[in-house]
Amino acid sequence: MSTIPKSAFEFLKDLKKNNHRDWMTENKKQYQANEKELKVFYAAVAERLNEKDEIEKTKVFRINRDVRFSKDKTPYNVHRSVSFSRAGAHRRGGYYLRLEPGNSLMAGGFFSPEPADLLRIRKEFEMDDQEIREILADTDFKKAFGGFNTGNQVKTAPKGFSKDHPAIDLIKNKSFFVQHSFTDKEVLASDFLDKVVYHYELLRPYFDYMSDVLTTDLNGVSLLDD
Repeated sequence: MSTIPKSAFEFLKDLKKNNHRDWMTENKKQYQANEKELKVFYAAVAERLNEKDEIEKTKVFRINRDVRFSKDKTPYNVHRSVSFSRAGAHRRGGYYLRLEPGNSLMAGGFFSPEPADLLRIRKEFEMDDQEIREILADTDFKKAFGGFNTGNQVKTAPKGFSKDHPAIDLIKNKSFFVQHSFTDKEVLASDFLDKVVYHYELLRPYFDYMSDVLTTDLNGVSLLDD
């Protein structure tokens, strides 16, 4: 079974203390060795996801930071991240994994959706929020994720929506994703792959629901070409 190498975490810990190009140059071979093993793990995740879903692309995020518009000029990310994109216009939602000592997590859903999708989601919740609330209230789902990450919301209500609407707690979100954190011990354990896949599979009813919402109009008519 594919696992996360302990050396990858040790490297990230050292990088956090030595976040500069000279250190990275001196330790480039170790970085490359870690990346090779991590990509084996990512491939194993994608393979498992493909047993019940269809993954179109695995994107490994760069370790180099874009510092052009940031006050923080340290050149490297101190985490390794990857996302798994679902295939086809009828499959919406995406899977994300972040590996960082003391701050590892998986996430999934819709982070800052484009304006048309955001409006469609809000309109759906305005019209009928029963199904999404049932998904969020599922025992296993709630235990794993709690609910939507609410760090990205409008203060009262989006333009065109009433702040007194019963579903305003959902409507005022700008993103619709959930996440689950892992301890370092969990990440380095032999069953971490199983845990990641388990949490991703908990998202499927949510993804199925949102895929239906985002590929139909408010009357339920498909927006996809036949």
